[in-house]
Amino acid sequence: MVEFSPDVAARLYASAEPATRPADVAPDGSQGGAFADMAGDFMRALTQAEQTVTAGLTGGADPQAVVEALAATEIAVQAAVTVRDRVVEAYQEILRMPV
Repeated sequence: MVEFSPDVAARLYASAEPATRPADVAPDGSQGGAFADMAGDFMRALTQAEQTVTAGLTGGADPQAVVEALAATEIAVQAAVTVRDRVVEAYQEILRMPV
């Protein structure tokens, strides 16, 4: 079992934070750009983790960095799944509305 020190946990949270932070709302109330930014942050987190894992497999990164990258990826994926579930739930609520 891997134990994380508070420093490692703080770094994991900081690396996953861009994918989980609340989206900014534009002054006109639109959020289209915020969702695009969130998707970009998610893809950057996945790309960075993939590069770290690849470096770890070739001996270019230490095992702790690989574990941190995988944990950050897990947090980012969980956040993306939560957002997806909420969007589907909202869509289903709209479909149930009487016309």
